[in-house]
Amino acid sequence: MPHKAVIADETALPHLREALSGLPVEVEAGSKAIAEAVTDSRIDTVVTAMVGYSGLLPTIEAIKGGKTIALANKETLVVAGDLITRLVGRHGASLVPVDSEHSAIFQCLQGCRDRGEVKRLILTCSGGPFYGLSREEVASKTRAEALRHPNWTMGEKITIDCASLMNKGLEFIEAMRLFRVTPDQVDVVIHRQSIIHSMVEFRDGTVIAQLGTPDMRLPIRYALTYPRRAASALPALDLLSCPPLTFAPPDLQAFPCLKLAMDCARTGGTSCAVLNGANEAAVDLFRREEIAFGRIPELVENALNSIPVKSNPSLEDILEADRQAREAVYSDK
Repeated sequence: MPHKAVIADETALPHLREALSGLPVEVEAGSKAIAEAVTDSRIDTVVTAMVGYSGLLPTIEAIKGGKTIALANKETLVVAGDLITRLVGRHGASLVPVDSEHSAIFQCLQGCRDRGEVKRLILTCSGGPFYGLSREEVASKTRAEALRHPNWTMGEKITIDCASLMNKGLEFIEAMRLFRVTPDQVDVVIHRQSIIHSMVEFRDGTVIAQLGTPDMRLPIRYALTYPRRAASALPALDLLSCPPLTFAPPDLQAFPCLKLAMDCARTGGTSCAVLNGANEAAVDLFRREEIAFGRIPELVENALNSIPVKSNPSLEDILEADRQAREAVYSDK
């Protein structure tokens, strides 16, 4: 049983207290309470799994507390990667990825003594529910259709991002920052079966891949027990019964969100914060069925074209870029 339960929405605190009444659990709410929770001296590992941009500030507080961060919130590195990595070094914290793709790369790099031996990181991508369709066909897809992911069961926001391939774009940026490589050292390949979770190619031509069933319990368990591997009752991958493994390049014309993210990875500065903020706002509008699916990349691109990029941004610059991006999308719908 947890020692403490904290929620962001202070107006919901009475409901939470009522729900947990009679249990020996501290109940609090608000940003200050979240910051106190993630820096609690009883905690050594913080799993950052808040949805989207909301995870940024709590993750920063946990890093300042010198915690091990089991990072399940890719947006933190997307919008503030350089800032986060500097803080990790300054406060003696550590980052262990939870995303299946980044966990795969992290595992493939175990024992790599010289990161200069790494030629490229290969992120695999299922292609989502609209794989093989044209941009025109994708544009009219509904919320219900976007939520039918072929391999994974996830929350609505990330599932919609998978349908637009923005999720893979965000992972592209995250991989670049987490593993300290250039955008030219990150590739994306469509792998419909989600059996190979990602790969690392080394300069001698060797490619090391991490394989497993498409089950998030595997990377979560590894992040929580790293550097050990705890025994698991989960079924292992059966190579004799899994389907043939296929690979294809992503269609950047049909799925422009991935191309926008790749471009932002190269631009840097506050462009990634604008990309993420605009996407979160556009996805929010799509989930409320106020815009068509095809409007998501259009609104994101419009925000990127209208908001100036700041290089070497401070946290305040990042927060302002996010605010401007959301405002641009909501006013442009």
